[in-house]
Amino acid sequence: MSETQSSSDPATLARSLARSRARAALATSLNGAPYASLVLFAVDLDASPLLLLSDLAQHSRNIAFEPRVSLLLDGTEGHADPLTGPRLTLLGRALPTADPRCLGRFVSHHPASAGYAGFRDFHLYRVVVERGHLVAGFGRIDWIDGADFLLAFDARTLAAAEFEILRHMNEDASHIIGHYARGLLGRTGTAWRMTGIDPEGIDLRCDGETARLDFAAPVLTPEAARAALVRLSDAARR
Repeated sequence: MSETQSSSDPATLARSLARSRARAALATSLNGAPYASLVLFAVDLDASPLLLLSDLAQHSRNIAFEPRVSLLLDGTEGHADPLTGPRLTLLGRALPTADPRCLGRFVSHHPASAGYAGFRDFHLYRVVVERGHLVAGFGRIDWIDGADFLLAFDARTLAAAEFEILRHMNEDASHIIGHYARGLLGRTGTAWRMTGIDPEGIDLRCDGETARLDFAAPVLTPEAARAALVRLSDAARR
């Protein structure tokens, strides 16, 4: 999960885990037989999963026949016994979307995908989550309704401003992102960038390494986001 998430609410924990993942195991139906594959993973501001898939891939052909899918998100790294670590299974339907904002969000989280995101045989899918199954540790197991998993706040104003916020932070305030990485995450490296902002926090990336920082409270406007980013900067300097 993220570096700062401490909530005990299952839906909040599940979103935190989903927002911190860069890849997932995707299960689709191959003529009724389960077929699992590794995919790059990102989520929208409301935590809906986003997948950029090639039409040539077997999982895409499976989805065209049967859109019901399952995603396994593994947060067990760093646990001596992986079965004591958190993991989340999401069940829902993978539906194609032509929303350029969602595609931009996926590419921001996975910069290498910019090289093929515009190819005619690649399409973005948004997974409509119906249920989630969270194992947050020993004895902490919950089924979560899809409506509870998704963030209920209206984030359209923040979504409209997201890429301008990222541009400003990465081009004009990159030193602050470095403070976040060193002061709050204990991470080294000088090329950290902000790849996303949503009502619950920010996503960072340095080469192939990713990290997540949560806000103390949800933010829904650029003004609230700026205040939350300043608070993170102040905390990083302490």
